Amino acid sequence: MENSAVGEKGRKKMVKRVVISGGGTAGWIAAAALSKKLGELLDITLVESDAIGTVGVGEATIPPLRTFHHLLGIDERAFMRATQATAKLGIAFENWGREGERYIHSFGKTGTGAWMCDFHHFWLRAKEMGFTSAFGEFCLEHQAALAGRFACGPESPLNFAYHLDATRYAAFLRAFSEKHGVCRVEGTICDVRQNPHSGDIESLLLETGEEISGDLFIDCTGFRSLLIGTALQSAFEDWSHWLPCDSAVPLQTRASEPAMPYTRSIAESSGWRWRIPLQERVGNGLVYCSRYLSDDEAITRLLEQVDGEPLTDPRVLRFTTGRRAAAWKNNCIALGLASGFIEPLESTSIHLIVTGIVRLMQLFPFNGVEPSLQGEYNRQTRRELEDIRDFIVLHYHLNQRVGDPFWDYCRHMAIPDSLAQRIALFHERAHAFQNNDELFRVDSWVQVMLGQGLQPLSWHPLTQMMSEREMQRLLGGLGSQVERALHLLPEHQAFIEQYCRGDVVAKV
Repeated sequence: MENSAVGEKGRKKMVKRVVISGGGTAGWIAAAALSKKLGELLDITLVESDAIGTVGVGEATIPPLRTFHHLLGIDERAFMRATQATAKLGIAFENWGREGERYIHSFGKTGTGAWMCDFHHFWLRAKEMGFTSAFGEFCLEHQAALAGRFACGPESPLNFAYHLDATRYAAFLRAFSEKHGVCRVEGTICDVRQNPHSGDIESLLLETGEEISGDLFIDCTGFRSLLIGTALQSAFEDWSHWLPCDSAVPLQTRASEPAMPYTRSIAESSGWRWRIPLQERVGNGLVYCSRYLSDDEAITRLLEQVDGEPLTDPRVLRFTTGRRAAAWKNNCIALGLASGFIEPLESTSIHLIVTGIVRLMQLFPFNGVEPSLQGEYNRQTRRELEDIRDFIVLHYHLNQRVGDPFWDYCRHMAIPDSLAQRIALFHERAHAFQNNDELFRVDSWVQVMLGQGLQPLSWHPLTQMMSEREMQRLLGGLGSQVERALHLLPEHQAFIEQYCRGDVVAKV
């Protein structure tokens, strides 16, 4: 049998023609990155159909997207104006520990630590000494989120992300990509044609009869996963025993109040509800487990709790959390929903698309697909997804909502050994860590574990070397520094009006 990386004459097939299957956020992120950075070396075609809708609800992001935009030379103000974007300093988690409790997972650095231990060790020691300052008081992003303040630019110290209109974002990236040479073909894929010997994809057949040939294919067909799943049969690893939510109902409403610079995640009896403020509208939705809540009940609950005039009709989306065993198989790489799905609790969906395409560019098979390239791509992808999975499972597992069957299940379920180890380290010694290639920082793990009620039994002995007076000086200085910086920030809504006010959203 012929190796998938070898041509008919025994030579590896050079990669020149790249075909992106599907548009939406995933497809156009891939097109934008490849055309901007490798456009002179590749012929890039994107196939999508106006008749096939996109999920289009990924409206919250995390800070690394700004780095990606900088890589592509995207003007921030133009992007925010085009996508009706607002700022995001973190996520407010409401009712996730106990009913009525709230904490914020912010994007900022909290306090100042020592090389042997992080700031939270000193804060825990201060609590033992009788100090009452909340952990978030020492993080500017946390305080700015609560106060509804924001600014960006060279003088702003804030670490932030965006709330954006995903459909407008795809359109923005389409214009960017076509400017850099991407050819868009309108059409619906009716067949994926493969080499009978190697199994490599050779072309996509459209309903119009047109055939799109390529050397490398990128599957951005969403949950349908037409290439990597249906054609190449990359197995799916199901994670629903750890992340049991399998349904979501999105709903857009007209904005009825100034936009706050954070996402809201509100725990419900059988899942959680999101609220994402854009400039003229609000993205709402309910993520739930269908074993504990019916679709009709979910829609009714969501409609009862949203503010503002509905702009869309609620619709039910089905999903299974998990990943493809191989995100790169043969001459096909899957991005976005085609490669797997981790629910949007920490807004990682767009980030995973970005890291997927950046990883491909770093390992791009110009001289032909090699097993070593595939193996490294799949290894990095697997590690990234498992780390994010553990962070999401953490939120569910450390709940104290006793009496709700869904939350009781999550609290008592077996969890990955990797997560159990992290929880034990923090509970026993207040130790949190971030691997070199891991997305979520020490600050993120600490904020969520403390916010969910996990109290360490001990902390680093180094902190015992500080007297009460020295601790007062440390905390007082850090708190004052945050307060001074906070007072220099304008109101978030005022900043948006001045900086990037977009065109009024057309009727949906």
